[in-house]
Amino acid sequence: MKRTIFTALLMMLAIGCERDHANSVGPGTGEYELVWSDEFEGPLNQLPDQTNWTWDIGNGAWGWGNNQLEYDTNLPENASLDGEGMLRITAREESYQDFDYTSARILTRDRVEIQYGRVEARIKLPVGQGIWPAFWMLGENIDSAGWPQCGEIDIMEYRGQTPGVILGTLHGPGYSGGGGITNLVNITPESFHEDFHVFAIEWQSDRIDWFLDDELYHRVYREQVPGEWVFDQPFFIILNIAVGGTFVGAPDESTVFPQTMLVDWVRVHQKD
Repeated sequence: MKRTIFTALLMMLAIGCERDHANSVGPGTGEYELVWSDEFEGPLNQLPDQTNWTWDIGNGAWGWGNNQLEYDTNLPENASLDGEGMLRITAREESYQDFDYTSARILTRDRVEIQYGRVEARIKLPVGQGIWPAFWMLGENIDSAGWPQCGEIDIMEYRGQTPGVILGTLHGPGYSGGGGITNLVNITPESFHEDFHVFAIEWQSDRIDWFLDDELYHRVYREQVPGEWVFDQPFFIILNIAVGGTFVGAPDESTVFPQTMLVDWVRVHQKD
């Protein structure tokens, strides 16, 4: 059963406790309460909870629209629990269905869809030329509206060959692809990928804020977008590792496989 998480029902109560999020540190402020999460508890090699997640399988049209090189599967070798409370998404170099790489792309579509709130995940990232992990969201009306009219919120994108940069981006009609509204945060490349970090957005009807480890680094207001604001509808969550694509280029001899993205948890908080 699809669950849509939506805060507008108690908007009049929320008005009294609204405040500027410029210095927000997320749920710790007491503004939000947890309404959904996946903590990835379960035995080794179990698939992620199918009441929360489904899979995009294959390579999509034009490599999921980005000329990606992997075939995404629903196999535990590419996405499964590690038995210690983590989700593993693993990109492998192997021949499969006429492709040279496999990976996984899991999503909450038709399971859990969200409108407004704080959406966050604690993740340890992979690295390497041509490795492209992401934590992002698409509008649930993508089949009827198409992309970019459905909207896209990239909570975290990471080029594996430039491990000193995290990107947060908004895509919509008139500001998509290379014209997306983006910002980046520079990090310490030598050790950043060796630890877990929390990537989050706080999404309201008039703006979206991006956070890395509870530090605000990007904000987009409704009136800033050069086209239509399409973020007043439910969205679903996606976690994946792409291999290759126009954003990162192909792997080369320096790329080590397998590469794994570890996800400790994904959580959604909303205002009362």
